[in-house]
Amino acid sequence: DVQLVESGGGLVQAGGSLRLSCTASGFTFDDRAIGWFRQVPGKEREGVSCTFGSNARTYYADSVKGRFTISSDSAKNTMYLQMNNLKAEDTAVYYCAARQSLRDLVRVGPCPFDSWGQGTQVTVSS
Repeated sequence: DVQLVESGGGLVQAGGSLRLSCTASGFTFDDRAIGWFRQVPGKEREGVSCTFGSNARTYYADSVKGRFTISSDSAKNTMYLQMNNLKAEDTAVYYCAARQSLRDLVRVGPCPFDSWGQGTQVTVSS
């Protein structure tokens, strides 16, 4: 089974930056989709970004476009989310996601996922 562990969350002032990391086990970073979504208690889950396909196409939610960058290092089996110019509305628990079967349990833009980590809290103070 795939296991995903996020890290890198924390408290940051508005305008600051954070880089989230997600280390995977039981999963190979090839051309399969990987991504991030976020959740605020009481609000709907929001897909943030994903990358997919052999040419590493990317998707970003309009709310983060131009500020967030998704990347991965297959040698380290780790994906990243670089978050710049953070805003108070970016405050949420961030989850990394992957897909090891044909199930479609969580969708981030065009990317379906069936596995995700335990989440890491990002808090942006205004």
